[in-house]
Amino acid sequence: GIDYAVVACPTGLHEEVGLQLADAGVCALIEKPLADTVEGARRLVEAFESRDLVAGVGHIERCNPALLSLRSRLEAGELGDVYQVVTRRQGPFPHRIADVGVVKDLATHDIDLTGWVTGQTYTSIAAHTVSKSGRPHEDMVSAVGQLSDGTMVNHLVNWLSPLKERFTSVTGERGCFIADTLTADLTFHSNAAVTTEWEALRAFRGVSEGDMIRYAIPKREPLLVEHELFRDAVQGKPADICTLRQGLRTVEVAAAVIESATRGVTVQPAAMSTTA
Repeated sequence: GIDYAVVACPTGLHEEVGLQLADAGVCALIEKPLADTVEGARRLVEAFESRDLVAGVGHIERCNPALLSLRSRLEAGELGDVYQVVTRRQGPFPHRIADVGVVKDLATHDIDLTGWVTGQTYTSIAAHTVSKSGRPHEDMVSAVGQLSDGTMVNHLVNWLSPLKERFTSVTGERGCFIADTLTADLTFHSNAAVTTEWEALRAFRGVSEGDMIRYAIPKREPLLVEHELFRDAVQGKPADICTLRQGLRTVEVAAAVIESATRGVTVQPAAMSTTA
């Protein structure tokens, strides 16, 4: 029999192929985004959960060494209160992508990684898009939003730039982490403002430029790590995979981005009634 299958077809076919695998009782790792529509993503969640099958979404940035290190440092409280997450993801036009725009193809990376590294969900999003390639889908998106703990997020995503960039910054009380996911490098720019136990002063201690640290981190191939994690999950071992419900949340936020850009309003992404 088949241990598991990888769904790596055009986004519009994810639901059809995924449902066939669920019907056949086959565990599946579905490339991101989970589905082309929120409704399709929900049907996939129901199909695999109702059959008690292991399924995940291939949000590969979760396996990037720089982001793995960043997430663990945020969880350890090294940054203190988190204020803002900023991502930039831009590069040349990908002729292989024809069925979706830049929001579903690229921005879903940033939507997922932002929620994953912070452990928060999106509560609002406002976006603008442009299309310059002559195709019906958007080529560029700029979005600003808020997470459930009040953290501000900014995403700039396009495939109209000759410069290839994969940038994530997280700014907080004690400084700023910068992750370059092309090189898998993580650096920290510290806030050098002197700490004090005097509460009245600590509230207004300000910000000043401090030390910069570039971390030496193990750099394993993200695709290999992703498949090792999913293999472990299929074998019943503990594994931190991107679940279908988490993938659904990303599809919901992406849909909210497109709705915001279309209607010119701030949108609150649909909330799942159950947790992942």
